[in-house]
Amino acid sequence: MARQLKISAGQYSDKGRKPSNQDFHGLCVPPGPQLRTKGIAVALADGISSSDVSHVAAAAAVRSLLEDYYCTSDAWSVRTSVERVLVATNSWLYAQTQQGQGRYDKDRGHVCTLSAMVLKSATAHLFHVGDARIYQVHDATLEQLTQDHRVRVSAQQSYLARALGIDRHVEIDYRSLPVEPGDVFLLATDGVHEHVSPGFVAAVIAAHCGDLEAAAREIGEEAYRQGSPDNLTVQIVRIDELPDAEAGELHRRLGALPLPPLLEPRMEFDGFRIVRELHASHRSHLHLARDVGTDALVVLKTPSVAMRDDAAYLDRFPMEEWVARRIRSAHVLQPCLSTRPRRFLYGVMEYVEGRTLAQWMIDHPSPDIETVRGIVEQIARGLRAFHRLEMLHQDLRPHNVMIDTTGTVKIIDFGAARVAGIAEASPAGQQELPGTPQYMAPEYLLGEEGTPRSDLFSLGVIAYQMLSGRLPYGMQVARIRTEADRRKLRYDPVRDHRREIPVWIDEALRKAVHPEPGRRYEDLSEFVFDLHHPNKAFLARRSLPLIERNPVMFWKGVSFVLAIVVLMLLAFRTTAR
Repeated sequence: MARQLKISAGQYSDKGRKPSNQDFHGLCVPPGPQLRTKGIAVALADGISSSDVSHVAAAAAVRSLLEDYYCTSDAWSVRTSVERVLVATNSWLYAQTQQGQGRYDKDRGHVCTLSAMVLKSATAHLFHVGDARIYQVHDATLEQLTQDHRVRVSAQQSYLARALGIDRHVEIDYRSLPVEPGDVFLLATDGVHEHVSPGFVAAVIAAHCGDLEAAAREIGEEAYRQGSPDNLTVQIVRIDELPDAEAGELHRRLGALPLPPLLEPRMEFDGFRIVRELHASHRSHLHLARDVGTDALVVLKTPSVAMRDDAAYLDRFPMEEWVARRIRSAHVLQPCLSTRPRRFLYGVMEYVEGRTLAQWMIDHPSPDIETVRGIVEQIARGLRAFHRLEMLHQDLRPHNVMIDTTGTVKIIDFGAARVAGIAEASPAGQQELPGTPQYMAPEYLLGEEGTPRSDLFSLGVIAYQMLSGRLPYGMQVARIRTEADRRKLRYDPVRDHRREIPVWIDEALRKAVHPEPGRRYEDLSEFVFDLHHPNKAFLARRSLPLIERNPVMFWKGVSFVLAIVVLMLLAFRTTAR
């Protein structure tokens, strides 16, 4: 029988002399194939005592690591997976800090330290930021494996040089080391490691080798007896058994998952039976397939042949499925979690029986306003699920929205999604535009970074198109190259094409798709609300003169009037003769 990775563990956490416990810790031993493909994760976070919300930061840091790490692609290394998760977590914490009291005083923000270890195959992967520590226990002593990120000003005063949530960017220490059965590791917050001697820790672990929970408790209680004024958290992990080495695991250590073969109908592939091709583009191929084990229909997404030599694209390809796994919304396409390890680079997503919004608009060229409101509201809910996690979709368009047979709207295709804090795979200056120019916010075409208001712009364009069959600026947005080009954009009122559309809805659309991000709605919910309720500001606004609403039409009108005057003058002159 094949051996698996097995550990023994003990954990202890207490508020100590503090009024509350701002530490948070966790350990995950996943079931099934993920034990082999992802390993075991252990994490400990320590909230800073000056902040009333640091316990929230500590809990969010540990939970996001233990949950999001197991959502990352098997094609990524442990280091890539964990670092991307932590960078995304740091961006979320920093955003919360900026929205609260921590905006002016970082010591009161969503800030915490983090030390984590992932045990996979015969390797321990260590990740660290802050002043908690990871040790390896050697007989009667401890070997410190992490370096404190604390600056000592004096014997009484010090401050954290690095922590999660304290800055927009975070530098994470990483190291890996081989492990063997019997190796013991200790994770501890500063409330423990600053008050307990290494000899005492080693002796307690040796004395309680059969009960590591008791060992962790005794170490924490000793720190309290020695006068520790801080929270007390200890984790002990012992390697009991290592898995058998496998060719597939060796390949994942040496490089990325191999590219899949060309898929054909009726073909058996990695536990799936290919039914038919759904869509093919220069970037990827989509196939409808049936899971042989569950008989469920799924969609397989594979890199296209044209992109197989593009290393940056292949590195980013697994990001789409990770983004989908992080989001939980009825209006966002969900991934299908397989119980089998993958042998190739591809994604598995749920199959939605229905049609794209693009096809729906062809079938419904003049939909009623209430139907459009319902579709826009569902898309907005999906986008909010992205934005809550500091992510942008960046390629919202009718072809990337599905409507199933129940009328449920789902956002699909996250290949252009942006996760805050994670640098794009393409080198600077060579990044492609993230979306489709007709639906993209103008700032993208000017090389600026997107914001949630950029996704709002795309949603506004879609709403406008559903009501009118046109685009609010025609093809002008796609031609933007300079700031002057952006200033020349002129909104084409939807009422010029459908007079029954209320003025206040037209004005809501105008605001949603304004060329300047700062003049759009601050939040998607405001746009959705104004589509349902007349905004008094829009009702009170005077009607814009034609030269502002449609300068081309104005000058055509002036030219026509002048031509009539010239003809009349010529006719008068001829009559006078």
